[in-house]
Amino acid sequence: MTQDYQEHLNTYFNEVKLIADRIDKAEIGKLANALADIREEKGRLFVLGVGGSAAMASHAVNDFRKIGHIEAYTPVDNVSELTAWVNDRGWEWAFVHWLEQTNLCAKDAVLVFSVGGGDAERNISPNIVHALNYAKEKGAKIFGIVGRDGGYTAKLADVCVLIPVVNPETVTAHSESWHAVVLHSIILHPKFKQIEGTWEAAQKTRLS
Repeated sequence: MTQDYQEHLNTYFNEVKLIADRIDKAEIGKLANALADIREEKGRLFVLGVGGSAAMASHAVNDFRKIGHIEAYTPVDNVSELTAWVNDRGWEWAFVHWLEQTNLCAKDAVLVFSVGGGDAERNISPNIVHALNYAKEKGAKIFGIVGRDGGYTAKLADVCVLIPVVNPETVTAHSESWHAVVLHSIILHPKFKQIEGTWEAAQKTRLS
C-alpha cells in the first residue's frame, strides 16, 4: 500500500520556515565575530558533539580549516584516541582528557553542537558538561549552537545560538539540521570566508 506522506512533509517544512523566521540572527552575527576574533588572535577551535552532532563537529572542522582558515580540531575525528580515553578514563571524562592533551589555553575556544547542550543534574551528555567546566577553568571561550533551552552549554557560553523549538516532537531533527544551516551562514559570509568553495569558484570562472 502506498502511504501518503504529504501532510507530514507539509508540516515539517512549515516548521523549517518558522525556525528561519524566529532564529536570532544577531546572535549568529555575534558568533561569527567571536570566531573571527579567535582566528585573528591565532587561537585554536575545538569542536565537540555526540551522536549526530559528532558528525556535525567533523564537518565543521573541515569547513573552519579549509574555508575559514581557523586551526580547528575535534576528538571524534580520531576514533582510536577517543576510544582509548573512553577505555582508560570513562566516556564522561574522554573529552576533558583529550582537551588536556591539546594544552587548551585562554586564546582558544570550544564550540559545542548539541540538541540539549548537556544537563549536569540529570547526567545527560556528561562528557560535554565536564569539557565545558574544564574550558572555563582554562579561560577558553565557549560557544554553542544548540537546541531546546541550550542546557549547560547556554549557561556557560560566551555566545550561544539557540535553535527555536517549534514542535517538541521534532526538536532533535530540526536542531541537528539547523546546526548545518547556522554553520554555513557563518562560513560563507563574505567577510568570514577566506576562499571560495570549489563549485562557487568554478561557476565564477565559467562566467568570467
